[in-house]
Amino acid sequence: MNTKKILVAGKISSQVKEYARTFIKKDMPLLEIAEKIEDKIKELGGEFAFPTNLSINEIAAHYTPSYDDKTLAHGLLKIDLGVHVDGWIADTAFSLDLEDNEEDSHKFGLHPENKFQNTNKKLIQASEKALENAIEILKEDILISSIGGKIQETIESYGALPIVNLSGHEMKKYELHAGVTIPNINDKKNIILKKGLYAIEPFATFGNGKVHDGKPSGIYILIDSKNVRSPIAREVLEFIEEKYKTLPFCSRWIVKKFGTKALFGLRQLEENGNLHQFPQLVETSGKPVSQTEQTILIDDEKIVTTE
Repeated sequence: MNTKKILVAGKISSQVKEYARTFIKKDMPLLEIAEKIEDKIKELGGEFAFPTNLSINEIAAHYTPSYDDKTLAHGLLKIDLGVHVDGWIADTAFSLDLEDNEEDSHKFGLHPENKFQNTNKKLIQASEKALENAIEILKEDILISSIGGKIQETIESYGALPIVNLSGHEMKKYELHAGVTIPNINDKKNIILKKGLYAIEPFATFGNGKVHDGKPSGIYILIDSKNVRSPIAREVLEFIEEKYKTLPFCSRWIVKKFGTKALFGLRQLEENGNLHQFPQLVETSGKPVSQTEQTILIDDEKIVTTE
């Protein structure tokens, strides 16, 4: 592991996260939010580890705006961003309750105890505290199930449920999901945490605590470099191999490079088995989900790189 580059990526992601908190507002176009975040990553000297995820309410993960997206920010918004420096990754996320508007509450005569936004706030607190408690016990040779158990116990103490089929993950150079997964429940498995780079990301909901596959996300990953007939598909494939390697990317970035003709190329590459497209991940009962995430380096000491 290259500790220096890991720490640089973490510092950039932390700065971008704080920057994002200063400008994200209700009814702001998601496309504008994503582009401002990604512009800041580049400005600070980082590269994208994956497309900025801006998932609203019951969409737990894997929503990134398309090139012509008109969706406006609202509800419980998860901001999940990734930075890499020479392949060494920082992955971090936070949630915002965009319905928490005192002016609206006064206007509509809403009592604080009855407001929907208080539910959002409680979920955000649950995932934030779960992450804090998990990091507190994190160390080399701890049972991974103990980390999941701490997350589960904390979220359930708020009357909520963790998302059982979403988890944190180990990261390696140019590998966003590598090796070990960090569950959000006590899965009873006797797997020991070793030195490495990990993303821990509790998700909390008042729904069923599970996600299912939703619509296509426009987020892809390269899985095979085999030949494809179409000239535009070949051109897009060569660009993906050189620019993104084994890291996720999105259709929005490809359109920015090649224009809308690239959408045809992406479709052909997916049909040819070159690319895998991730689905959006949606809470099964349609209830909002919060997410909080930090990257932690476990080496001779424990370092939260994205704080």
